Amino acid sequence: MMYPLVRELAVDGVPVTVTCRVLKIARQPYYRWLAQPVTGSELGEAYRANALFDAHRDDPEFGYRFLVDEARDAGESMAERTAWRICSDMGWWSAFGKPKRGKAKNPGPPVHDDLCAVVDKHGVIRHEFKADGPNELWIGDITEHRTGEGKLYVCAFKDVYSNRIVGYSIDSRMKSRLAVAALNTAVARRGDVAGCIVHTDRGSQGGFNWSSQHLVVEVFSGSSSAGSRSGGSSEVEVAGSSEVPAECRGGVLGADRCGAVA
Repeated sequence: MMYPLVRELAVDGVPVTVTCRVLKIARQPYYRWLAQPVTGSELGEAYRANALFDAHRDDPEFGYRFLVDEARDAGESMAERTAWRICSDMGWWSAFGKPKRGKAKNPGPPVHDDLCAVVDKHGVIRHEFKADGPNELWIGDITEHRTGEGKLYVCAFKDVYSNRIVGYSIDSRMKSRLAVAALNTAVARRGDVAGCIVHTDRGSQGGFNWSSQHLVVEVFSGSSSAGSRSGGSSEVEVAGSSEVPAECRGGVLGADRCGAVA
């Protein structure tokens, strides 16, 4: 924008008419800008950007579609296209999003071995969810429901052997604590679940994006949390604990995305 330069030159004694003629800009828009440097639309855009930034700071795994819902809850309504434009201009992308340009790479393999994968007679790898007893294999997922008061998210874990829901949680926001609370509930209800395999998809629910299977081995302390690809300090500490069964070491549930054990 050339208008601040015109104002500075005017303070130094250069006539506005001469400056505008040299810069090939009209004087009327300059005088309108001088009377109101920040327009109402620009101020509204700034408020929307602040609301999106606050939501992105709290939930860096959210894309613009989820950020616009958070901004609306904060009192700044806008269209999804507007949210996309602001996030694109400011570079606020989901922490788990794939790059749109350049040499995009496919996501790597899960941290733990896929214990449910089998190879059929045609050489195709597929999953078989079978269990010979309770607390051997749990599967979990998150579903979204629209209500009159907003979106509602439900995370549930089911025992493959009994086909019963062993733990669930409900929240108005899809954060890692939703999956952590459901898994904690299942562990508290079932008691001794050492060696149980928890299978989830590679969705956007916090740390579960990094690994599709986990071994529940933190039951000696009554706690569990979402997985971590980097294998932080909490994961190493639990994996090396003498209280963890030997067959379960190395496949633990680590810290959530904030690095704190739930």
